[in-house]
Amino acid sequence: MENGKKFPKIALGTWSWGVGAVGGDQVFGNKLGEKELKPVFDAAMDAGLNLWDTAVVYGMGASEDILGAFARTCKREDILLSTKFTPDIASEGKSPVEEMCDSSLKRLGTDYIDIYWIHNPGNVEKWTPGLIPLMKSGKVRRVGVSNHNLEQIKRAEEILSAEGVHITAIQNHYSLLYRSSEDAGILDYCKEHGMEFFAYMTLEQGALSGKYDTQHPLPEGSMRAATYNPQLAQIEKLTVVTKKIAAAHGVSPAQIPVAWAIAKGTTPILGVTSPEQVADAVKAASVVLTAEEMAELEQTAAQTGVDTRGSWEKPMI
Repeated sequence: MENGKKFPKIALGTWSWGVGAVGGDQVFGNKLGEKELKPVFDAAMDAGLNLWDTAVVYGMGASEDILGAFARTCKREDILLSTKFTPDIASEGKSPVEEMCDSSLKRLGTDYIDIYWIHNPGNVEKWTPGLIPLMKSGKVRRVGVSNHNLEQIKRAEEILSAEGVHITAIQNHYSLLYRSSEDAGILDYCKEHGMEFFAYMTLEQGALSGKYDTQHPLPEGSMRAATYNPQLAQIEKLTVVTKKIAAAHGVSPAQIPVAWAIAKGTTPILGVTSPEQVADAVKAASVVLTAEEMAELEQTAAQTGVDTRGSWEKPMI
């Protein structure tokens, strides 16, 4: 609970919204604008999925522009906005963290951000202090760090806590195929310190949705196709199990990896580009897996032997 706002079990991601550098067209092979995405936004808000995650670097502002246009149609108290400071594109100005935050506030059409993240560790000592004035000014309600290992998380918390500010959320890549944050003790650390763990790429950019296999590969010409298509033969072993468990629960295969992530105590961030995906997300939040199903999923995932760590990610261990 934050400022009277209850956080949903699932957050929705907008990395695939819009076009441009590191945007929906390059990474996902999509070319989606406001016209195509407004029904998606409306379906999610109607379903109570109101926590939206974006970043300046997603299409170099394109994702934030689209989300901001939609957010302006809502009461501010009805929507939760999450965006990020990405060190790689920081200016050389006097206050680069605040400058990037201000640009996000303008695009999102708001005077505060519910969760503001340091997108990657880059230089923990250099960038983390930039969050402090944002919290104290009220421009940011909560702060988190993304793609940080446990040592970096602890150091960032030390820097912030000296000024009365605390990390309340961690956002890392976490899925059945990539559990390094769990192996590194980050999930346990979050539980011990009351931090929420947000899991991005829970569906591995669609590779775990049940939609793709060696006969039906991901769209060629996209970054995700280059990453996952060569590994689909191994991933299919897990897809067979997710489809079996999905059938037993009367749900779609895409809901099973999401239900697993929720059962692990995390908040999955799901990229949504259609109302059908929103409906899947809503249903996934109510799927309860048995201990036997959890174990089978994890064992099968380990047996695939694939490595889905992104090119931007550093090892957690």
